Amino acid sequence: MTGRTEWPGDSPDSSRAEKELSPQDPAERARAICLRLLTGTPRTRKQLADALRKREIPDEVAEEILSRFEDVGLIDDAAFAGAWVESRHHGRGLARRALARELRTKGVEPTLIQEAVSRLDSDQEEATARELVARKLRATQGLDRDRRLRRLAGMLARKGYPEGMALRVVRQALEAEGEDTDGLDESF
Repeated sequence: MTGRTEWPGDSPDSSRAEKELSPQDPAERARAICLRLLTGTPRTRKQLADALRKREIPDEVAEEILSRFEDVGLIDDAAFAGAWVESRHHGRGLARRALARELRTKGVEPTLIQEAVSRLDSDQEEATARELVARKLRATQGLDRDRRLRRLAGMLARKGYPEGMALRVVRQALEAEGEDTDGLDESF
């Protein structure tokens, strides 16, 4: 492998700490893997369980280690979900639907997802949609009204905003700019 940098996690035994541990002690290997993965960024229990399975840690050992990490607060899916929603909503402008989808892919339980995304209220979500449209509006100047509407509403849809809200926010932004919005409801 010349010219390629090996990164931790590239292969099942790539970590120096993992190599130094006795292969007969899967619990120590599991602890080391989890601690290394949690050092960089928070992870969900499922993400850690998947990493342990990939590294061939027996399920019963993985379960024991993950439960212990939860007991001491190193794994907290509720806190992870809350921080994820806060970060991705403010940083990327994602709506509740998109945030819920991302959390599902990370293995967060549905009740925790619902709790985390419910912290965003409709007014906050709509204000963020308005900010996104305001930022993108200038880039659509010079295009015909329908194309602008499709681009702006499409951008909001990709970020998980409901269709009704997206169209309302885009129409209001176009009206504020002096664009004629008569007949927009009928065309879309």
